Parts: sequence; C-alpha cells; structure tokens
Amino acid sequence: MVVNAYHIENDLILAFLKSMEMDLDKKAYDSDGYKIYIYGSAEVIGLMCLRVFCENNEALYRQLSPSARSLGSALQKINFLRDIKADYQERGRIYFPGVDFSNFTEEAKKQIEADIKKDLIAGFDGIKQLPTDVKLGVYIAYTYYEQLFRKMCRTPANFVMQKRIRISNTRKAFLYCNIVLKYKLGYK
Repeated sequence: MVVNAYHIENDLILAFLKSMEMDLDKKAYDSDGYKIYIYGSAEVIGLMCLRVFCENNEALYRQLSPSARSLGSALQKINFLRDIKADYQERGRIYFPGVDFSNFTEEAKKQIEADIKKDLIAGFDGIKQLPTDVKLGVYIAYTYYEQLFRKMCRTPANFVMQKRIRISNTRKAFLYCNIVLKYKLGYK
C-alpha cells in the first residue's frame, strides 16, 4: 500500500533485497561491492523514507535525494564501525574495503571517520529542508547516531575491536528531551 501510495520505485526495493542477499555469503567487500551494498542497504532506505516524507512532491524529492542517500550511508557506516567486533570476529565479515582488522590502526579508523563525517554533514543539510511534520523524528535519529559517532571517534581503534560502543539509555533519554525542547522553542 505504501509503495503504491508514495510511488516508491521497484528498483529501490530490488537494490535493498540484493544487499540483503549479499549478506548471505559475502564475507569481504572490495570498493565496488561496498558501494553496491551501502546503496542497497542504506541509501535506498533514505530514498524510500524521503518518498513518504515528501508526500509525492517530486521536486522536493529530487532536491533532497542526495542528502537522503548521504544520511542513509552515514548511519550504515556508523553501524559497521560500531559492530566491527561482531562482524569481523564472529561473522568473518569485512565491510570496509582495504582495512586490515587483524591490525586495525588509528590511521585506518580516521579514514573511515572522515568518510562518515562527510556523509553526516550532507545528510544534515537535507534534514533542515524536510517538511516540518517529519523533521523532528529524523533529527532525533540523526542526533543519536551523531552522538554515537562522536563517542566512537574518541575511542581508540584497538578498543573498538574489543567492545561494541553504545550510548546509555540515560544519555539517550537526555538527548531526546533536549532535542524536543529545543525544537519546541524554535531551534530547528
């Protein structure tokens, strides 16, 4: 029903399914495979959500599509960085191409962080232009991931390989209340 009501393209759905299928047997990604996976697992999610958020306003959808893709990409890459221990040690998966996780260095981590930061900035630019009735929800999700990313940036590479970095429930509740309060006061 949602697909039909908001004209969500079939190729977005197929790209998503392709990425999910890749996880069944793909263990390490080269640059091309990584781009295909990120597009299908994350960027298309941003685009599908944007279709709904724009309520069939094609011009707004086209305008915000690059930002929606960047935000989806950033959130997926943050998940990858957060889940390195489980993905690499338990599942034998390497999403970030060219990174040696048996010797995960600060330099490699900084390169990943720079890529994520670029996507976060582009994604945030799009959030500011979203329709008012959806902006708050997307901003809450962005803020949580941005805070998680900041915490990971402060965490040494060797520790990222040992433990899943997370934001405490207390901190999440504080972030939520702070965002909603600022939003209600007009700090959009």
